Amino acid sequence: VQLQASGGGLVQAGDSLRLSCAASGRTFSVYTMAWFRQAPGLEREFVAGIRLGSSTTYYEDSVKGRFTISRDNAKNTVYLQMNSLKPEDTAVYYCAATSASSWRRSSGSYGYWGQGTLVTVSS
Repeated sequence: VQLQASGGGLVQAGDSLRLSCAASGRTFSVYTMAWFRQAPGLEREFVAGIRLGSSTTYYEDSVKGRFTISRDNAKNTVYLQMNSLKPEDTAVYYCAATSASSWRRSSGSYGYWGQGTLVTVSS
């Protein structure tokens, strides 16, 4: 499975961005896709995830109500709509996928990763 992330950029606090993650290859083996982020000097952290079968979504507490993860099956693409961005959202955002049959939040459970896209939010 190959993942291609896009959509990052430089925005001001309060602005919105939409990240995209296009999957290709053996996508039938993927059960869950997620977004993680890593800020300078910090560990990679979970942001949002979606179960592809049920469309059940999961969010890290700090982004609930501001970020929305969604999918387009026809395009094999997952999106992360980010609204009301804050400077603390600044990070490299990675999309990831796993073939695990149950929900997984840990980055170690994801075997497929995109290249990362930088989101910078200025105050």
